[in-house]
Amino acid sequence: MEKRWKGRDDLDKKERPSGSVLVALLLACATMITLDAHGGDDSPIEPARRVAGEAFGPIEVVTADVVRPFAAIPDWFGSRKDLREQVAELEAENSQLRHTVETADLDRNRLVEYDELTRTADDTGYDLVPAHVIAVGSGQSFSNTVTIDAGSNAGLHADMTVLNNDGLIGRVVRVTRTTATVVLVVDKESVVGGRLASSMEIGFLSGRGIIDGTGRLDLDLMDDSVTANAGDVVTTWGSEAGTPYVAGIPIGKVVSVINSPRETSRRAVIKPLVDFTSLDLVGVVVPKDSTSDRSVIRAEDGDE
Repeated sequence: MEKRWKGRDDLDKKERPSGSVLVALLLACATMITLDAHGGDDSPIEPARRVAGEAFGPIEVVTADVVRPFAAIPDWFGSRKDLREQVAELEAENSQLRHTVETADLDRNRLVEYDELTRTADDTGYDLVPAHVIAVGSGQSFSNTVTIDAGSNAGLHADMTVLNNDGLIGRVVRVTRTTATVVLVVDKESVVGGRLASSMEIGFLSGRGIIDGTGRLDLDLMDDSVTANAGDVVTTWGSEAGTPYVAGIPIGKVVSVINSPRETSRRAVIKPLVDFTSLDLVGVVVPKDSTSDRSVIRAEDGDE
């Protein structure tokens, strides 16, 4: 056993490079580096470099082609995540743009309505709480009503006048904290005091229960000797303390006069100024300096 170990040590000593060989290799490398640095393109080792490049170049290209897909795997996962995020952002942006385009007409019309309601507040001298129509009363109720998105929290209560940019809509009949029910002036049970603007004669308007374009009101003047003329404008003549109707709000125009010899009376047929089939923004007349959970359109200077 002892001889065999010695033999192995001898063998390792033979296979191990001597120090003189290492020194020779180092000197050779230094010499080649020096010659290459001073020789430039005329370096004596340039032919050897060219041969090595031609021999190993194709191998490097093949190796790079094989390794490149694997090296790109981390970037692929990273790029895929980024692309998913970009796609999600673009989809959200497209959805927002589609919504903007689809609602552009509605927003534009509502802005115009709001501007005109501000003008109406200035023209009539009444403060208005703006509200939108959110529901129409069902036919089963046998009444013509709409629901608006403002209630007692906005300072509303029953028997308040409701109007829009064109004229009188009706009056509030009941409220919750956030909504109110408005009976339309064209309802069969609705009676409004009206005044002929041309002659200041007064009478009572009653609805026929029709809200489409054929809806009409009937005006019975208190003085039967007075004749209304086609085109005369009828306005509200007002109630005590403005409840339920304030004075001076346009209601409609006279389109015809019906003579009734049996009743010895004349009845004027009134076409409402308001289009009840397209109601959206309305204004509820509130007392001066009323508090509300929303901006009140002040008669003096517009918005609160």
